[in-house]
Amino acid sequence: MSERPLSIIQGPPLAEEEGLGELTLSGWFRTICENGGAREALVFYDGGFANGTRVSWSYADLWARANEVARALIACGVGKGTRVGILMTNRPEFLAATFGTALAGGVATTLSTFSTPAELDHLVAVSGISVLLMERQILKKDFADILIDLDPAIGTSSAGAIGSTRYPFLSHVAALGQSVGAIEEWGAFLARGRGIDQARVDARAATNSPSDPGVLFFSSGSTAMPKGILSAHRGVTLQLWRWPKWYAAKPGEVRMWSANGFFWSGNFSMAFGGALTRGGSLVLQTSFNAEEALQLMEAEKATFLNAWPHQWEQIIAAPNWATADLSSMIYMDYKSPIAQHPTVNSTWREPFAAFGNTETFTLFTAYPANTPDDVTAGSVGVPCHGVTVKIIDPLTGDIVPQGEKGEICVKGPTLMLGYIGIALTDSVDADGYLRTGDGGHVDAEGRMFWHGRLNDIIKTGGANVSPVEVDTLLRTMPGVKISQTVGVPHPTLGELVVSCIVPHDGADLDEAGVKAFAKEKLASFKVPRNVLFFAEDELATTGTNKIKTADLKKLAADRLEEIV
Repeated sequence: MSERPLSIIQGPPLAEEEGLGELTLSGWFRTICENGGAREALVFYDGGFANGTRVSWSYADLWARANEVARALIACGVGKGTRVGILMTNRPEFLAATFGTALAGGVATTLSTFSTPAELDHLVAVSGISVLLMERQILKKDFADILIDLDPAIGTSSAGAIGSTRYPFLSHVAALGQSVGAIEEWGAFLARGRGIDQARVDARAATNSPSDPGVLFFSSGSTAMPKGILSAHRGVTLQLWRWPKWYAAKPGEVRMWSANGFFWSGNFSMAFGGALTRGGSLVLQTSFNAEEALQLMEAEKATFLNAWPHQWEQIIAAPNWATADLSSMIYMDYKSPIAQHPTVNSTWREPFAAFGNTETFTLFTAYPANTPDDVTAGSVGVPCHGVTVKIIDPLTGDIVPQGEKGEICVKGPTLMLGYIGIALTDSVDADGYLRTGDGGHVDAEGRMFWHGRLNDIIKTGGANVSPVEVDTLLRTMPGVKISQTVGVPHPTLGELVVSCIVPHDGADLDEAGVKAFAKEKLASFKVPRNVLFFAEDELATTGTNKIKTADLKKLAADRLEEIV
């Protein structure tokens, strides 16, 4: 009797992949701008759809604006590998800042606009950014005030002369909005580059190598604060070339509406790759509002809706849902709730059989759009070109036989250069594989199947939430004896963030008070959707007195059903 094959599957060699171009961000950007020319690359309503000004940039405009930023960055001292922070919503300047950084030879470092003061402090400090380009006022947040509260030196210094010991590398901050202290207004920042010859930008862009660090993104992982994930130009651009292939997008046909932050790798690569690689355009919304989203889609004849499932419900519930004309929508999964709108007539099937993470700059297994169900067979795809996946026993590290469940491990051309501040040998195994913390198996056809997280990371609405971070905070709240946060399955969000609390005897705690406490320190998507209270003897524990997470998840789910 022969032994069963081991759980190792490989994609085709990278050298055989078709449809690729330049593998640096500057090279990709130059290519799409030259090909796009006078075609519209993006549209944005400055001040909102109802009362704002319509701003349209062609590809030529986008190229010019990015080079303008690049010249200003050179004037600010940005050199090879210098990290440039970008703290902005989905607006034209985000693209100009990101690709301007690449043209200048720097590393675009995207920072979440959901960040609380504590999180922003962490991001600016650990990233080591030298320049911060930001949008000052985002909803109720004034990031200039937040920065100055964190480091008063920013408020008392002059532009370009920040004497900060808290952020010792930070020398320049420029903002879309009014200047204050060392934070200069956007126009003044751009004016710095007027004396820089364009030839210097071109020369710098030409020195970029596919193996050079290209971007630094942050993702909440198993630690209490977001981890910085450094990716090479090649890793990012491979995905930018791949997304239109995964979408089966026709040249010039994609007009993609998007309100989901480009500071997350998935939204970055899906939007820029899916829309711009083949000459489409972006319909930008700075923050999600369902009614305005429908207005934008109708007015701009969007063909693609880039939304997470939990946003679908809000769109359908919007007051203008029934009257909106969405007949331009082509790239809309025919099984989605949006496709049931009477004006939508779509036969397209999204590439739902796919799997990835920020560490691989999105997908490392995939089937393209319109792949039949009998081919995907409930899997999350097959390995992409150059990718190798193995399934191991999480305890021993041994590769398990084909078909057996274990931990998904991956290596390939889009794998990160590493976590900042962590030695690469502490992030990958001896053979160079990243242990993802996800459970799965592979079959004889080379398909990968996902079985959920092996650790406790909660995936909610397209974002990752670390229960460690939530519980570390809640355990500091007076009256809280035990806090254990879990993810409870939800039909549209994926999982709900649910905090299970054992109060101290006599403590006066309620759900509203706990949420308010959490909201002071946590980004909105990390604040528990539900807070449940238990007696200590209701929580099953291991022999070492650790709470059994699986049992607690079921207990929480049952309790929530009783409440409903």
